[in-house]
Amino acid sequence: MKKHIYITIILAALLGACQQAEQPVLVPGMDNLFMMSDAETRSISPENITGEKGQGGRISPEEGNAKRAAKKHGWKANPYIFIEPGEEKVLADINGSGIINHIWMTPGRDGNDRLRIIRIYWDGETNPSVEVPVGDFFCNAWGSKNQTNINSLAVCVNPLNGFNCFWQMPFRKQCKITMANLTEKQTTLYYQVDYTVTKVPKNAAYFHAQFNRVKKVPFKKEYIIADNIKGRGQYVGTFLSRGTRSDKWWGEGEVQMFIDGDTDYPTINGTGEEDYFMGSYAYKKFMDNGWKNFRYVDYNTAYAGFHQAEHKGEYVGCFGQYRWHIYDPIRFKSDFKIQIQCLGWDDEGNYLPLEDDMSSVAFWYQTEPHQQFPELPSKEVLNVNF
Repeated sequence: MKKHIYITIILAALLGACQQAEQPVLVPGMDNLFMMSDAETRSISPENITGEKGQGGRISPEEGNAKRAAKKHGWKANPYIFIEPGEEKVLADINGSGIINHIWMTPGRDGNDRLRIIRIYWDGETNPSVEVPVGDFFCNAWGSKNQTNINSLAVCVNPLNGFNCFWQMPFRKQCKITMANLTEKQTTLYYQVDYTVTKVPKNAAYFHAQFNRVKKVPFKKEYIIADNIKGRGQYVGTFLSRGTRSDKWWGEGEVQMFIDGDTDYPTINGTGEEDYFMGSYAYKKFMDNGWKNFRYVDYNTAYAGFHQAEHKGEYVGCFGQYRWHIYDPIRFKSDFKIQIQCLGWDDEGNYLPLEDDMSSVAFWYQTEPHQQFPELPSKEVLNVNF
């Protein structure tokens, strides 16, 4: 009898080990690139708008947008699309289950990526889970003339206007990606959406990103990065851009996160703006003369970064900051809100409420359905002018 029990235990253990070994690698990394998977790789671009196997580059020179340059069938006849003023065009429409692994695009060089809106819909929903101006989605808020290279795990921006996103985005039934052109000119868009056709685990949440902008934060009021997030999920990143009006240091405000029913006081309360973005002491360069001849130091890392997009005075200018919670996601079970105080210093060493220009993108994963986002600001508020 004991012999049969031992055999049963050993067989169960072996079966469990085999099942574990055959688990698919959903998102590869340096530590598992050698692992095999039954998943299938697909890619959507203007040269293969459906992502179907064996259908890339089939558009003839006569049909393609680059017909003047393409002299032979298969010679880059349709590498881009046009989006007319006021038009919203579908970039990708994928049926079935899978994971978006990488998005690359370059949306023209006219400078106004704040008026091109990327939207992403999961599993047939009518309200987008992602609705963000293209520039801000890729951590560049101040137009092409002030474009900053970004070298992080989640977002990379490379010369010239090469926007890359590596947020992993699972879906179970459908994924639809669109871009709206709110400018007065035709947009020429090169793009590629790389994805995996695979089964998605039951506990996989959906990717969300929401934009906000206040051109002048009301006096003594906090700036809301994201509010009214309902459901179960985890907050994974912030991009914050700031146009400063004070001739003094502006980043004393604390980032506050309200989790699962917090009301007057948050569960997470940081110590200052540059601290949250993994910097310190006003992003200042070490100098022997203290705070005289103040100079910012840009930095660009896997998880956090800071850049000055435009210099308008010793402290005054246009800035961008990103912070990815990749190894420290903020878990919530029912609701979440994140805000930042708009504070600087006065001449007497007291905190000074500021009325700066602030915009942001909040990134998180959650179960569906999500709360419908507020309407995007008007074109006049969206515009990058500061």
